[in-house]
Amino acid sequence: MPYPASDKTALWEYVMSWLVLIVSGFLEAVWATALGKSEGLSRLTPSVIFGVTLVASMVGLGYAMKDLPVGTAYAVWVGIGASLTVGYGMWSGAETASLAKILLIMGIVGCVVGLKILH
Repeated sequence: MPYPASDKTALWEYVMSWLVLIVSGFLEAVWATALGKSEGLSRLTPSVIFGVTLVASMVGLGYAMKDLPVGTAYAVWVGIGASLTVGYGMWSGAETASLAKILLIMGIVGCVVGLKILH
């Protein structure tokens, strides 16, 4: 942890950065899914959802990068977003599910957890 254990404000900021990063990863999955459903940004509702969640996701990623290393924050953000996007696609039937895909997604999740543990 980059802050002294006695500095509770810094610890709170560090924890908030991780929480915001996780929420931003979820928002990445939302905007990616909305982008796919927007049919080239030609459908209003998915296009608006895409735009709003894209901006919110990027703002959250930027906030998290104040306290977290760029590489770690970006990898965690992408890992969460990609895993959830593929998982949603398989759950909704938009993508075929397979054991290989599930194992690979689990690998991504494991790597994201590993980055958090090592940081």
